[in-house]
Amino acid sequence: MTSTPTSPASSATDAECLALTRALRRRGTVVLSVFALVWAVAAASGTGSATDIAPLGIEVAAVLVTAVALYLAYRKDAAPSPRTVNLPANWARGVGIVNTIELVAVFAVIAASNASGRPEVIPAGIALVVGLHFFPLARLYDQWQYRWTATLLTAVAIVGFVLVAAGLTSETVRIAVGLGSAVVLWASAYHLAVRG
Repeated sequence: MTSTPTSPASSATDAECLALTRALRRRGTVVLSVFALVWAVAAASGTGSATDIAPLGIEVAAVLVTAVALYLAYRKDAAPSPRTVNLPANWARGVGIVNTIELVAVFAVIAASNASGRPEVIPAGIALVVGLHFFPLARLYDQWQYRWTATLLTAVAIVGFVLVAAGLTSETVRIAVGLGSAVVLWASAYHLAVRG
């Protein structure tokens, strides 16, 4: 077995790449977990008044699931990521563009749904926008996991549209889409935190 010496420059580059990989995965875990919490709180709002046991139970559980994800992302004894990310050129600019388009589309969904007198469509519309924006993010962050995040969120949105078409109440749609979206985002966050 022969060993090849590594130059100090390549070692520094490897260390920078590992640090960037870890930072992006931690940031991804935080963002995914926080937005999962937002979806869970939105779902909880469809289960009753703020002081009822059902919404409070959902909110407490959501905070705990989010806290554990954040702990796992930032724990000191975390195993290193199994691979380093291979980011495309101008990836940060691409992420900014995708996130800006997502934000504009979310506001467009809200405005169009309210203007058409169909506010019950808002949760499914937002879930669809969020789901679709993960497809380009998978490439830009070099995170294949985001493809299944995108696919599952899109599926949750479709279920939401079906529930609206079936005439279910806006509360029922909000609960289904909110909890479905929260579970998908938490699953992705936990995968990033534990597996990289």
